[in-house]
Amino acid sequence: MDFDPLMALAAFGIGIVVGLTGMGGGALMTPVLVLFFGVTPMAAISSDLVAAAVMKPVGSWVHLRRGTVNLSLVGWLCLGSVPAAFGGVLVARAFGSGESVQHGIKIALGVALVIAAAGLGIRAYQKLVEQAAQRDGVVPVIDEETPVTARPVPTVLVGILGGLIVGITSVGSGSLIIIALMALYPTLKAAQLVGTDLFQAVPLVFSAAIGHILFGDFHLDLTLALIVGSVPGAWLGAQLSTRLPGGLVQRALAFVLLASALKMFGVGNLETALALGAFLVVTPVVWMYLVRRHAVSAPPSDREPTTSGAH
Repeated sequence: MDFDPLMALAAFGIGIVVGLTGMGGGALMTPVLVLFFGVTPMAAISSDLVAAAVMKPVGSWVHLRRGTVNLSLVGWLCLGSVPAAFGGVLVARAFGSGESVQHGIKIALGVALVIAAAGLGIRAYQKLVEQAAQRDGVVPVIDEETPVTARPVPTVLVGILGGLIVGITSVGSGSLIIIALMALYPTLKAAQLVGTDLFQAVPLVFSAAIGHILFGDFHLDLTLALIVGSVPGAWLGAQLSTRLPGGLVQRALAFVLLASALKMFGVGNLETALALGAFLVVTPVVWMYLVRRHAVSAPPSDREPTTSGAH
């Protein structure tokens, strides 16, 4: 396969999404390669992970400089995820490369994409709750200056599960693990969740990438096209992240993830259109209900007065 400029252009667009939201790398890149460029699932996963190993550090170091990375949690996560990601490559390889195996990998990708889309919804809801608390003048239970106490055993187990899924499907380093972090550490701020998850994804993706170079279906020309497009795209997305509404981008991303998942499951065009149409109708209604609910979550008499300089 020769260098494909159209593939590099697609990677550029996906890189912008990653820079804007911190998500969508493997969750978008691999389905695009499979569905639109006819790349086999294993080759798409291998090349995507190697390209992600180059792209991921772009945003992670920004969060590290801003102090939104919990290095203790990163260490416990990587203790489980780094070896598990390498092992996930061996698991995928052990299944072989027959047509039934490729179909199984597509189904696994579809499941991972659905969970990733759900993760976007959970993150959006968490941000809504935080904004309501700030508006009501509620004092956080634990502020950003208070260190979060790590829970080693469950955190390592999350790393193992997340690393295994990433090694097999390439999806999850920026989507699935963050859901588990929300459950284990509910007092982490949204920025800390994103920063910690993005930073731990760097060694995780490197481990999976090395495994796929050695044992996967790695294609250098395919990977170069992804790197040429995604790296500048991620940089541009990071620059735009402070100027564009992240909520709008994340809703569009959730729509794309759901559409990709349905096609991975082999759902027909009509059924896919009906499902996406229902998503477009139901989601705004549910979201408006949640917004109104949190707008009146605290009675005026129970709210603490805020100072004029509070934000």
